[in-house]
Amino acid sequence: MEDIDAMFSHLLGEIDHLSQSLKPAEEDPASHKESTFSIGFTDLNESLNELEDHDLDALVADLGSKSTPQESSTYQHNSTLADNQTVPPNMTHGSAAAAALALPANNEPSKVLQIREPQTKADKIKLALEKLTEAKFKKLIVKVLMSDGSSKTLMVDERQTIREVLDKLFEKTHCDCSLDWCLCETNPELAIERGFEDHECLVDPLSVWPRHSQNKIYFVLRPQKYVMFTEPQLFYMWKKKKACLGKINEDAKRLLIKENFGGSTVIVPDLEGTLHLKEDGKKVWKPRYFVLRASGIYYVPKGKTKSSSDLVCFVHFDKVDIYSTDNYKQKYRAPTNFCFMLKHPCIQKESHYIKFLCCDDERTLLLWVNSIRIQNLKHCMNTLSEYLIIFTDVSTTHNPSPPMMTNVEDYPYEPPPDFIPPPPPGHA
Repeated sequence: MEDIDAMFSHLLGEIDHLSQSLKPAEEDPASHKESTFSIGFTDLNESLNELEDHDLDALVADLGSKSTPQESSTYQHNSTLADNQTVPPNMTHGSAAAAALALPANNEPSKVLQIREPQTKADKIKLALEKLTEAKFKKLIVKVLMSDGSSKTLMVDERQTIREVLDKLFEKTHCDCSLDWCLCETNPELAIERGFEDHECLVDPLSVWPRHSQNKIYFVLRPQKYVMFTEPQLFYMWKKKKACLGKINEDAKRLLIKENFGGSTVIVPDLEGTLHLKEDGKKVWKPRYFVLRASGIYYVPKGKTKSSSDLVCFVHFDKVDIYSTDNYKQKYRAPTNFCFMLKHPCIQKESHYIKFLCCDDERTLLLWVNSIRIQNLKHCMNTLSEYLIIFTDVSTTHNPSPPMMTNVEDYPYEPPPDFIPPPPPGHA
């Protein structure tokens, strides 16, 4: 009985620790209400002013289309104005209550006032402020930072994926529509960053940011964003020597992609090796042998064997994101700067529910980070099928690669050309 009480007390303590990690700091309810509509701005009014005119017009039109029939009726134009009556200058456009005050007492149809549509940007902002709280779908006004220091302001709703937001940025920046472009979030307090996956919805992770957070969103080019599709042999043949991996042609790559991504489920690379584990609450790192599985990451305790029965679960992949780190050798005395972090997206400050791992070199970091990303792709089979079409077709559009030769005698003989151009003047 005492053991049960002790286990129950320990469980309550764990729940308390987790609630403290997820609980935001006390803040003004009004400012929290504004934070649910804008990201990267001091207040909602500033974010609306930063919107381009056509974006603001689209927002007002979208919000107006979701008004109730009683509210939308106040916007109708009537050819006959009330005799000797004008709209009070302090009336807020779009307010059904204010429009009702302006109606004559007898409610005659000929006396209905004409409520004009908002014309100035200030009028549109005032109307948007009123209607945002009534919107059916959650909307955010987001500041996205560019690599040159400039920024773009976007209106995003909860239904839009990262790929759809990237399409908006392509229109605004006029850059190439490469798949390598990425939206990346940074957390200066934890010194981490993460590139959003194209199938994610942007509003969900941004909604858990604290009100006065220093987190930012960047629009960056990541050439290795889909390295698991362009170089699949790095992850599914990682035990091979580098010389062998370099001889893999495009046909072999397409075959690897279809074998591991084209089935009913994604096959996670059977990755394993020694990583450095950070102890909870301490700047102490200990080497452990880790194994990657579809359900999570497991490690071999000290003094145990590598058999499956001795493996201990380090972290489950249920609602856990992977983040790259910045200068953890100095911040947490890590053995190297090739570290990554695993945590729930709601945890925005230091907590013992955050898991830290450190790799010996950049290649090992690349293997583990992208192999864990592959595991996360199994939750988006529809998007994954699009990737398969894109990356397998990209390979076939190029000229087929010649078969890999290992001996000089295997290369076919080609006679020299009939005409050899003379060397440039001054050269033998």
